Amino acid sequence: MQPLISVITPSYNQGKFIRQTVESVLSQNYPRIEYIVVDGLSTDDTLPILGEYSNRLTLIAERDSGQTDAINKGLRLATGDIVCWLNSDDYFLPGALATVGDFFADHPDKLWLTGDCQIVDEASVPIQQPVRHYKRLLRSLTPSLYLGMTNAICQPATFWRRDAHAQLGYLTESLHFTMDYDWWLRLQTLQPPAILPQPLTAFRIHANSKGGNQYALQFDEDYQTFSRYWSGAPIRFLHKLHNRAITTVYNFVK
Repeated sequence: MQPLISVITPSYNQGKFIRQTVESVLSQNYPRIEYIVVDGLSTDDTLPILGEYSNRLTLIAERDSGQTDAINKGLRLATGDIVCWLNSDDYFLPGALATVGDFFADHPDKLWLTGDCQIVDEASVPIQQPVRHYKRLLRSLTPSLYLGMTNAICQPATFWRRDAHAQLGYLTESLHFTMDYDWWLRLQTLQPPAILPQPLTAFRIHANSKGGNQYALQFDEDYQTFSRYWSGAPIRFLHKLHNRAITTVYNFVK
């Protein structure tokens, strides 16, 4: 039997993109979906749009202390065998949840999986293809490279068994940029992820993306997160070198 998949969407003032996000979940050709949207009392047209889907999703609209708090609220409400979160400016590709559900049904020993994702702009046009291919290459190698040297896991294309929370707790709410990386590293202590080559989702980069103009803070938090789980000098050196290279490239293209 295919597992019930719970999808959590943390939402705040993404009225420009929220309909595409919601439609991408509700239009999946998968019969067992629980969809929970946790909105922090958006002040744009997000809530009226979400209201149009009130009979097809669970909406929690209340103040929160940020994105990670909203995700945790959804995860604690979830009843699915498999869980994930999909941010309110990203979207699933057609057939994504059927691929995920079939994988977990066929591999009861696997705790979590991650797939590929497209990187798109505001108009959903694919961008940054070299970055995407580079991360795909890293994920074909050892976890010390795709989780140690850097975080090459695509967040919206990552799914795990809900019972992992009984062992590991929930997301670390003090983290604002790298709550996903911290969670991957905690999952990794139990089992490396299964890697799927096919794209499951689209990750959107736009003018108001969280990391767009706060990348220095993001890299600081990234290294602090990394340091909690990796102590070897060689991998620490590689992680620092990799972050420095990315920052240099980012400054150049900016």
